[in-house]
Amino acid sequence: MPKVLAVLGVGPGLGLSIARRFGREGFTTALVSRTDTRHAGYRASLAGVNAPTYTADVTDEAQLRDVLVRITADAGEIDAVYFGPADATAGPGITPLTEAGAGTLRASFDAVVAPAARLVEAVLPGLLARGSGSLLFAGGLSGKYPMPMLGSLAPASAALRMYVLTLHAALRETGVHAGILTIGGLVERGDIHRVFTSQDHGFTVGTLDPDDIAERAWRLYTEREAEAEFNAMAAV
Repeated sequence: MPKVLAVLGVGPGLGLSIARRFGREGFTTALVSRTDTRHAGYRASLAGVNAPTYTADVTDEAQLRDVLVRITADAGEIDAVYFGPADATAGPGITPLTEAGAGTLRASFDAVVAPAARLVEAVLPGLLARGSGSLLFAGGLSGKYPMPMLGSLAPASAALRMYVLTLHAALRETGVHAGILTIGGLVERGDIHRVFTSQDHGFTVGTLDPDDIAERAWRLYTEREAEAEFNAMAAV
């Protein structure tokens, strides 16, 4: 029976590239996003890959658990999860760190770290029981290097990165793997890339090919590595 990858928070950029890369290895790739508007296009672009689609807000605990149950019922036990639910700035937004109080920082943690922890809470017991599986996360470069322009988002990014790295270490002897893609730059074909490049911000940000990141994600999975960094930020 094919292995199953759940792509939670799929978009036209990185999520779709990861589905395509794992699909080439024979995985069933279950695609989950908030609406079904683009699902037909996603399936068409993944010709030859078994790619069932589901609608759910994966930052909502009840919807997350429900869609995981549906994927398992349809496709079988989930072997790997990729968690990259859209743009973290769509939550509380970005506040300059010099103006951010405790409430602002807590809101960023709730938008970035809490959904990842809820996913682990939902999926990890089953993976541990089987002694196999992988949890893959997308994170930001501001979790590793000081990037003042990302303000209140940066501490939450750092917390997510350290959460995944510590989880990786804690799972080392269990057969279960956790890893993070630490991304600095605009991922081509993605929604954030489209919005950013449609406006004049007075500065430029380097771009990254989602297929290159997906290839590295596959190596993260196969070699059980903790982190892969992608840096297209000239100032870092």
